Amino acid sequence: MSASATRVLFDEPGPRGRRRILLLSLLSALAILGVIAVGLYQFGVNGQLAADRWAPFLRPDYIAFLGQGAKGTFLATAVAAVFAFPLALLLALGRLSPFLPLRWVTTAWIEVFRSIPMLLVVYFFLLALPGPPFNVTFPVFWMLVIPMILVSSATTAEVFRAGIRAVDRGQSEAAASIGLTHAQSLRYVVIPQAIRLVLPSLILALVSLLKDSTLGFVVSYNELQYQGKSLVAYTHFLIQTYLIVAFIYVALNFVLTQFAHWLDRRMQRRAASTTGSLVD
Repeated sequence: MSASATRVLFDEPGPRGRRRILLLSLLSALAILGVIAVGLYQFGVNGQLAADRWAPFLRPDYIAFLGQGAKGTFLATAVAAVFAFPLALLLALGRLSPFLPLRWVTTAWIEVFRSIPMLLVVYFFLLALPGPPFNVTFPVFWMLVIPMILVSSATTAEVFRAGIRAVDRGQSEAAASIGLTHAQSLRYVVIPQAIRLVLPSLILALVSLLKDSTLGFVVSYNELQYQGKSLVAYTHFLIQTYLIVAFIYVALNFVLTQFAHWLDRRMQRRAASTTGSLVD
């Protein structure tokens, strides 16, 4: 998690805590490398590393097939994020609202969808809604994306709420002193600062959405995981196919995570330069 996200959501660790985190990270890395080494040895013993089992994945039609799945994954993730993040901000504001009924409704939404696994929500849209008494059917794409929106909006709402609470109370008081209403203070002063604080965390929430899109295989949506499943049925190369699919997911998540860290560092430098200008 990025530095600013850590400061917003948790207490920043001290020197001893940082040393403990570093030690645990090194031990975890060694354990992961050990598991990978054992796995590669077993694959080699059983002939899974033979060239003829990997060569088909260099064919243009195989690459295009997996590329179509990656495109479906990106589309589902992007559409879910476009709807989930603004909804999450509204839910956070509702939970902080002094209007009690609104706070109850938004709190119930957040707690329910934070607690339910997304797989169950997908099954509800796939199996329960089309039958009586609802008799509502959604296209395959939306049977995946709507559950992603519902669950992500609930979890991301807590990120926004933490960001809003992290903004210094003096900002709201200063806004009130120049005649801004509570709503105007939120819109022009508090929310922009809160978004800047949690922006790296939103990138990490995007990573979570990307991984949630793998449930598209449940509704037969052509995302990367589903395309991999179809490729296994055609080639019977289960290990090779899923290792390649896993590598693609790792690469995509790594790029998004690095972007979050870069964005956090850039925001810190900008904040430091702004503070220095004010001091001068």
